[in-house]
Amino acid sequence: MTFAQALDWLNSTQFTGIKLGLENTQRLLDAVGNPERHLRFIHVAGTNGKGSVCAMLDACLRASGYRTGLYTSPHLVDFRERVRLDGAMISQEDAANGLTRLREATWNWNHEPTFFELSTVLAIDFFKRSHCDVVVLETGMGGRLDSTNVINPLVSVITPIAMDHMSWLGDRIEKIASEKAGIIKPQVPVVSSPQQSAALGVLIEKAHACGSQFHVVDKPLCTQVALPGAHQLWNAAVAVAALDASGLNCPQEAISQGLSSVQWPARFQKLSDRIVIDGAHNEHSAHALVSTWIEFFNDEKATIIFGALCDKNHTEMLIALQKIGREFLFVPVKSERGLDPKLLPPCTDLTSRTFPDLESAVKTALGTAAPVLITGSLFLAGESLELFKQKYPDLNPLGRSF
Repeated sequence: MTFAQALDWLNSTQFTGIKLGLENTQRLLDAVGNPERHLRFIHVAGTNGKGSVCAMLDACLRASGYRTGLYTSPHLVDFRERVRLDGAMISQEDAANGLTRLREATWNWNHEPTFFELSTVLAIDFFKRSHCDVVVLETGMGGRLDSTNVINPLVSVITPIAMDHMSWLGDRIEKIASEKAGIIKPQVPVVSSPQQSAALGVLIEKAHACGSQFHVVDKPLCTQVALPGAHQLWNAAVAVAALDASGLNCPQEAISQGLSSVQWPARFQKLSDRIVIDGAHNEHSAHALVSTWIEFFNDEKATIIFGALCDKNHTEMLIALQKIGREFLFVPVKSERGLDPKLLPPCTDLTSRTFPDLESAVKTALGTAAPVLITGSLFLAGESLELFKQKYPDLNPLGRSF
C-alpha cells in the first residue's frame, strides 16, 4: 500500500471503536515477531501531563546519546506525530510498510483490530527495526487494559490522576487510579507525581503487591524547562526521577540540555505574543492552564475560543477558565465525539457567542485588542495549528509546532 492507502485503511478501523484488552495487541505482536521482547521501555500513564513527561524523557535520553523511540497519542495534525525516532516523525514509507504488514497479518481475523491497537504495534515494530536503545511509551486512555500494557518496562511512571474518561475507567478517583496502576509490574520501580490521597493509596497498594519500589516526587525541579508553566517543573521532576530509577546513564548536563530544549505542541504554545493554543481538555488541566495564563499575562483577560468533546466535563472547565476570560467564543470540534457548541452552558460571569466553525471565531477574536486563547480539546488544538498554518502563514510563531 502507498502511505495514503495505508492511512485510509487505518482510519477505517476507527469504526471498530474503543475495545479495552490486550489479546489483539499481543496477537499482532506475535504476527510481526514479538519486537517488544527486544526493546527497553519507559512506560507512562496518568490523566494529565503524560505527553509532556514523555517529551521530556525523550529529549533527555537523546541528549544523553541514546537512540530513542517515542510513542504518544493523539496526534494533532499528522498521524505520524504519534511515532517518532530520535525526535523525527516516522517516514511515510516506513509507516506504509508497517501498516501493510499488519493488514496482511489480519486480513482473515474475525474481530478486526482497533485503530489504537494497530498504531501501537506499528510503533513497536518500527522501533525494533530501527534499533532503538530506549522507547518512551505513553498509554492511551487507561493502563491495565491499554494496548501499550504488553511490555515489561525499566520503570513505570504515573502522572497526576484526575476524573476523565469516566464512562470507561470508572466514576470514582479510586477506580481510575486502579486502571492506571495496571501498568505497575512485579519488581519494576514506580515513579509517581503527587496524587490525591485516594489515588495515592491505590498506587501504593499495587506497588506493594508487586514488590516494586515506589517513589512519589515531592518537589518541583528548580531548573530551566522550555515548556511554560509551573506545573511543567513538576513534570520535569517526574521525568528526572524516572530516568534515575530506570538505571540508564543520563548525565546531569544532558538532562539540563534536554529539559531546556524540549518541545511539545499545544501546551501553552504561543503562536505570537497575543495568541496561545493549549490542549487542556479536563478540569484539572484547565486549572493548570489558568495558573500559567496568570503567570504570563497577569490580570489581562483573554478572548477564549472554546470547543470540547461531548464526554468531557466542559461545565467545570468553563467555570475554571472564566477567571481569565473576558468572553467565550464557542466552536464545534471536528470529531465524532465533538460537542455541539449550542449545548455549552453560558457562564454567569462572562458573555458567550456561538460560531459555526473555528475559522470564523478566530477571525472575530483577532479583530479585538484582547489576547486570544484557544482551548478545550487537543482535537481543537490540532485544528487550530492547521488553520494558522494555512490562513495566517505570515504569523511569526514563538513556539514551533513540530
